[in-house]
Amino acid sequence: MSSPLSHLVHQGPVLRALGGILFSSLPSSSAQSSRVAPAVPSGWIEAVLPPRPESLVRDYIRHVGGDPGWYRGVLPLHMFPQWSFPLLARAVAGLPYPTTRIVNAGCWIEVRAPLPAGEPLHVKVRLESIHDDGRRALIVQRVVTGTAEQPEAMTAELRAIVPLAARKPGAARPASAHHRVPLDAKEIAFLRLRGSAGRDFAALTGDVNPIHWFPPAARAAGFRGCILHGFSTLARTVEALNRRVFAGDPRSLSSIDVRFVRPLVLPASVGVYITRSGEAFVGDAPGGGAYLEGRFEAHGEPNGPNESGVSHHG
Repeated sequence: MSSPLSHLVHQGPVLRALGGILFSSLPSSSAQSSRVAPAVPSGWIEAVLPPRPESLVRDYIRHVGGDPGWYRGVLPLHMFPQWSFPLLARAVAGLPYPTTRIVNAGCWIEVRAPLPAGEPLHVKVRLESIHDDGRRALIVQRVVTGTAEQPEAMTAELRAIVPLAARKPGAARPASAHHRVPLDAKEIAFLRLRGSAGRDFAALTGDVNPIHWFPPAARAAGFRGCILHGFSTLARTVEALNRRVFAGDPRSLSSIDVRFVRPLVLPASVGVYITRSGEAFVGDAPGGGAYLEGRFEAHGEPNGPNESGVSHHG
């Protein structure tokens, strides 16, 4: 495996998109408040992108705990932020919110067909909805990825939160702080995450937000230390499912819907857990706090437990 940092050369479009977000956040708050939020859903922003570099895909898969041998000829579904982020950034660039404060809240992915490796990607993004209650804004974006033959092979919805008002001293902590791994959940993977995990994922995907790799920036944002990308947590969860539930066949997963309910501070040791009803968690232990919670389904599985004792359907 080559150094993750060597792949920064492939991240030009993502880095330029991040620069655009930063630049769009520079105007004064009065100028920002004068903007008008766009109608939703918005129009599609579309692009045809060149194939992902083979070495980048290989090293990304290994970094998140997968086996490149499982992915001969296809791309990992959870890698979609790497190619869609520039379009996602364009979709939120004109919003009347401090976009540098956006927090990843979760996503839903549905797979209709495998994404072939080595082919141009047809990607389109739109702003799906905005819900602003004065305390925070929930922004939902839709991403569709495919090829010329399969234009809608994969669809994802990303949920992001922009805090608009500071929590008052003495106010109750957010409900997400109390999410737990069920006591009857089964551990399918144990993850030992190094302090450099955020830096390496940033280099492999282009998401170089400094809260993931620069401790002073993380502390300035209110965290004890650098936190793992939510999409890195998702990717590791999917690869644990591929290994322990789907017998190394990444084409088995048809959908997954997750929420990132607590920041995962690095370094860390956590487990990936599943239940018989098709729930998935990343957390400290059964009964302990959760960082990710969600549900997954597989293609063509009956509504009953498989050999691992886990139902693929909710």
